[in-house]
Amino acid sequence: MATRHDTAALPLEEGGAAPGRPPADSVPDDKEQRRRARLSRRWQRDMRWSPYAFVSPFFLLFLAFGLFPLVYTGWASLHTVELTDPTDMQWAGMRNYTRIFDDDFFWNAAKNTLTIGIISTVPQLAMAMGLAHILNYKLRASTFYRVVMLAPYATSIAAASLVFVLLFGRDYGMINWALHFVGVDAIDWQNDKWPSQIAVSSIVIWRWTGYNALIYLAAMQAIPQDLYESAALDGASRWKQFLHVTLPSLRPTILFTVVVSTIGASQVFGEPLLFDANKGASGGAEHQFQTLGLYLYEQGWVNMHLGRASAIAWTMFLILIVIGIVNYVISRRLRASS
Repeated sequence: MATRHDTAALPLEEGGAAPGRPPADSVPDDKEQRRRARLSRRWQRDMRWSPYAFVSPFFLLFLAFGLFPLVYTGWASLHTVELTDPTDMQWAGMRNYTRIFDDDFFWNAAKNTLTIGIISTVPQLAMAMGLAHILNYKLRASTFYRVVMLAPYATSIAAASLVFVLLFGRDYGMINWALHFVGVDAIDWQNDKWPSQIAVSSIVIWRWTGYNALIYLAAMQAIPQDLYESAALDGASRWKQFLHVTLPSLRPTILFTVVVSTIGASQVFGEPLLFDANKGASGGAEHQFQTLGLYLYEQGWVNMHLGRASAIAWTMFLILIVIGIVNYVISRRLRASS
């Protein structure tokens, strides 16, 4: 019997291979090794750079239609530029900014934007919260109601504004017709200051209430049911459950909708433009509902002062940055207190 010490002395069988060594045909040659190394490097490059290739279309579009216009607008705001000859730019420094800040129409537009934003945002979010609370219960045809909530958001601004112009007509509008039955005289919704701002705000409320309601509904459905069951066992009514369970759980969502609605209110443009009886950018005969968006449009495309319009655009951009900073500070404090 041969031991392991004299195994090497055993003769190889014909056509066999040495014990402990792979067959000769199983060892890859140099060409095969190079091919495998090339495929390995290609796979590594693919795993490393493919994610960037997938997201690159967004960044290319953002650079072309987002960042470049933003930077170019900032550069144009430091020059005197006219729409009739946009390539002729003359250095003006901060004169465009000081000029708009000295313009009473700018401050009027800023005040109108603030008041329209408050009139439209507060009722809008309150109604959205109530609708979401109702839809959160098990209702028949709940999917149908959710689609109805989103229908105004999908409606064209032009179509919605024209319908509201008919509703708020002074002599023929349905709103004045209904107010007549309760003893209210006809209101000139398009020419009086506060009625016109309320009318413009109603268009914004109609378009965005359902959208915010669905956001609140999604957040409500993420609240654990155990919290409601515990509150019910403690004797809390539906109203107390809403106050002490639903609202505290929705604080981040409420903050998000407030910030988004505030940003949207600062950019209101289509509704007041189409609500104007003269279909101009003045926001009424006395600029009574001219917003910052309309003021920008009037300076750039009516008065043809592109440099001044660029300064207004950057002022609005800085306002949005301030809103974002306030949102960040408030959200941090809310997280710290919770």
